[in-house]
Formats: sequence, structure tokens, C-alpha cells
Amino acid sequence: MSDSSAAPGTSALATILAAVDLGEGAATRLELAFDLADRLGASVIGVAACRADLPFYFDGAIGMADTIANLERREAVQHIGEAEALFRRAAGGRTNIEWRATATAPLKFFAEQVRAADLVVVGGTGGAEAPLLPMELDPGDEVMVAGRPLLVVPPGIARLACRSAVIAWKDTREARRAVSDALPLLKLAADVCVLAVGPAPDEAGANDVAAHLKRHGVAARVMLRPSPTHGPGQEILDVAKQWNADLIVAGAYGHSRLREWALGGVTRDLLLKSPVCCLISH
Repeated sequence: MSDSSAAPGTSALATILAAVDLGEGAATRLELAFDLADRLGASVIGVAACRADLPFYFDGAIGMADTIANLERREAVQHIGEAEALFRRAAGGRTNIEWRATATAPLKFFAEQVRAADLVVVGGTGGAEAPLLPMELDPGDEVMVAGRPLLVVPPGIARLACRSAVIAWKDTREARRAVSDALPLLKLAADVCVLAVGPAPDEAGANDVAAHLKRHGVAARVMLRPSPTHGPGQEILDVAKQWNADLIVAGAYGHSRLREWALGGVTRDLLLKSPVCCLISH
């Protein structure tokens, strides 16, 4: 399919929300969001939040605690200002943009703002594990609260060409929703692989998905891996590498993290290890 720009209003994807922070990959992630918006004729909403960590009060230190609290609030406001400057630099002269930010708990604010978007662009780890900065969110938490498809972008990726895509197929509500959510991006791809992994892979379901995509003008083929060399998550990543794919589409399985990983192993592998963009729906 063509990689040409879409006229405004012609894509099912009209609004992209970009979660903005000051971590590694933030600038290139915004480049990707704006480039994708230009190609799909979509507007972009930038969202950022930073919570001021207030100190505990204890006898004899109330004055000191107030001073620390004021410093924390000023620092949070400063971080938000830096994030807005980053967003506006990336936006350039575009006018179809909006900025939303507040000094509050980032996950709560994020969960409220995603209602305004069709697709949410967030940061991924790309395999690197590091402590989260004050404005950063864990993609596992974001998946659970969004109610929107998330495009998880590893650090350093500034453009999603959508030259080819791998759909991690499993006949579940989450996977079916992911295929539907990904359609605007899949229509940009020249090749799409519907991949079913594991013993007794769902060949009939994968064929139905491929036929469904072809009716939408998406060139799709089926690949079955009944005897994977690795676990299913790693197998999906291996196939994506062999396929030279720059997009993986998958459903997210699991429940609220409650500060611990409660997502399925495949979802966890994709969120933590994927070197390419992943569209994840829950």
C-alpha cells in the first residue's frame, strides 16, 4: 500500500495522543507521532504530568517540610515546562496540536486524557531496564488503564514506516480488537504476516483474519509456528526480525498490575523486549 499522506478526515485515525516525558527517546518518539499524524491527516495532543513528592511531616520539622514541598512543586512545574517546550519544538509550525499538562499523578492524568484520542503513543524500553523518571509511566500500567490502542515506541525510533507488520494472532477478544485498532497503520504496510504460535495454532482463525484484511485492501499472509524454538513472546520477536517488520500488533492479556507484573508472558515480552514499535490493545 502507499505511504503517501492522507487528507484530513480520510483516516479512521483522527487524533493521536502523545505521552510526553523527559526520558530517553522522548524527542524521537514525538518525531514519530507527528510524522504519523501528517501521513494520516490526524491532529496531535501532547500530555504530560509530574507529581510533586511531598515529604512526611514529623515533630519539629514542619517548617523544613514546607520548604521541601515548595521545592518539589517548583521542580514538577519546571519538568512540565521542559516537556511542553520539547513538544512544541517537535510540532514545528503545525497548528492541529493541543497541549495538556498538570502537576499531579501521571498515571491518573494519562488515564483521563486518552479518552480524547484514537491512538496513544507511549515510550517503550527497547530491552533496557532502568528506574522510571518522575514523568515516565510503565507501559504495562498504561495498557491496563488506557482503553485505547497503544503504540509503544522504543527509544531511538523516529519514524514508523509500516513497511511490514506482524500480527500476533490468538483467537481472543484482545487480539481481535488489536487487529481492528491497527487497520489505519496496516493499510500503510506493503506486507502483513498473521502469525499463530504454539501447539495447534489457530490456522482457521489466522486465515479468516488474513481474508478480512485483504477485503480492507491490506496484503496479508499466514504463518504458523506449531513448534516454536522459544517461548511465544520471543518467537514473535524472532519472526518480526526475520520478516524485517517494523510493527508488531498484539492483544494484551492480564489484569491490573497492582505494582507487580500480572500481564501475560507474551505481553510482558513485547513491552519489555521489542526493538520495534508494538501496537497493543487490551
